[in-house]
Amino acid sequence: MIIQIKKQEFDYLDDEALLNACFKPLILEYKKRMAKQPENSSISKELFYKELTTGQKALFVFHVYYDHAIESKCEFYWWSAYFMAQPKIWSAIKTGLQYFREEPMYLLLEETELVLKKYNCPNTLEKFAVTREDLDSTGELSESINPLHIKFNETAHLTIKRISDFIRYNHENFLKIED
Repeated sequence: MIIQIKKQEFDYLDDEALLNACFKPLILEYKKRMAKQPENSSISKELFYKELTTGQKALFVFHVYYDHAIESKCEFYWWSAYFMAQPKIWSAIKTGLQYFREEPMYLLLEETELVLKKYNCPNTLEKFAVTREDLDSTGELSESINPLHIKFNETAHLTIKRISDFIRYNHENFLKIED
């Protein structure tokens, strides 16, 4: 599922545009497949994921998480808890960050995990009852999430830069450059 791109376009993409150029075709294909097989979505998800290169897997899981978590403190909290309740996905996000050698964001997710565990966030979707309103009703939780959210926003820009740089120097794992 390697994306093709013209060399001139590749050379002029800024960091976020490069990530999106690598991610957008993947997410569109993912959504298309999920729409075709809603009853077997977990099997379809795994088959889709297996078709990706290691780099594409790392980018895909991080980008999905990032796109949701960057929206607000509530979204950062809820999506972190939601993915943590799916250990395979949470682990894949952290493994992807290690693949990109993105230690600052990795460590932030480790910190976030500790806070979420402290507040008894579930580790399966069966018991998942986390709501975005939890932050409004639990002041201590909100105070614990706030610095993590701020750090996420501060770190995200540098994470995107470093992942983009990684892609530029390892592009064969993400896209094929045409002259």
